[in-house]
Amino acid sequence: VQLQASGGGVVQAGGSLRLSCAASGRIYSSAVMSWFRQAPGKEREFVALIRWGDPRTYYTDSVKGRFTISRSTAENTMYLQMNDLTPEDTAVYYCARGTQWSTQRNEYAYWGRGTQVTVSS
Repeated sequence: VQLQASGGGVVQAGGSLRLSCAASGRIYSSAVMSWFRQAPGKEREFVALIRWGDPRTYYTDSVKGRFTISRSTAENTMYLQMNDLTPEDTAVYYCARGTQWSTQRNEYAYWGRGTQVTVSS
């Protein structure tokens, strides 16, 4: 299983970015796919998750109403639409795959390499 995150970049505060996470291999409907992020000097934190087989989603409070997680089963790809970005969203964003509905990073066995998101004020 390989995950490849892309779509990061530099954007001004209030702007938008769309991250993608392309997955190799079959993803079972029970799988849970998530986005985490890690800012400099901070621990990696949960952002959002989605169960592959249905559209149920969950977000950390700080991104609710601004970020939207989605997936395309046909393209084997997960997305994170990020709107109204703030400098506090600056981090390396990682996608991860697991089997549990969880916000804990140790529940995820597979990780992508991350994509940098920088929001300037």
